[in-house]
Amino acid sequence: MQRQYRYLDLQIHIFVVVLLISNLVAAKITKIGPLTVSGALILFPITYIFGDVFTEVYGYAASRRAIWTGFLASALMAMLGMVAVWLPPAPGWNNQDAYRTIFGLVPRAVAASLAAYWAGEFANSFTMAKMKIFTDGKYLWTRTVGSTVVGQGVDTVVVMVLLFGGTQPWSVIANLIVSGYIFKVAYEVLATPLTYVIVNFLKRTEGVDTFDRATRFSPFHLS
Repeated sequence: MQRQYRYLDLQIHIFVVVLLISNLVAAKITKIGPLTVSGALILFPITYIFGDVFTEVYGYAASRRAIWTGFLASALMAMLGMVAVWLPPAPGWNNQDAYRTIFGLVPRAVAASLAAYWAGEFANSFTMAKMKIFTDGKYLWTRTVGSTVVGQGVDTVVVMVLLFGGTQPWSVIANLIVSGYIFKVAYEVLATPLTYVIVNFLKRTEGVDTFDRATRFSPFHLS
């Protein structure tokens, strides 16, 4: 029988909400210092912090559950959003263009986003779990930063290549990858003290500190 935790379900719910909102605000392009980034980068790195917490406290299996929940929720939102845009607007309703900007994702963008999220989150959690064993549970900061370096690297490269490959010069794609990657990793580093607080609180209150020494790391092993 699988153990029930007090805060795990609540965290997964918040994780999914943050993920969905980050998808909705992704259409806003902003400039922060020398970096030109999507509005999604304000929220999306938080999902990796959640991934670190899930894996560090509850183990890879809990993180896998959260990743699949977020993946299915994002896919459903994207599909329903496209259907809503395709529906003909009522006479006198003049907001179709604005609505299309937010919800009118093309299939290529949806596929790129979902593939990058899936690959990046699993890379992050796998790295986190393996590094915890390697460090014997010490030096949490090495795992939070190290897993982000790997996971966000995979995520950023996959989404930019799938989204812009063949339509933009590789120099432009490389610039987008570097800008997004630097911002995401810096975000995680700055959030490390908060991650420590959350992880220590959950380990203490939930009475758990999982080491994935015998875990099956296949993303498709759902038990």
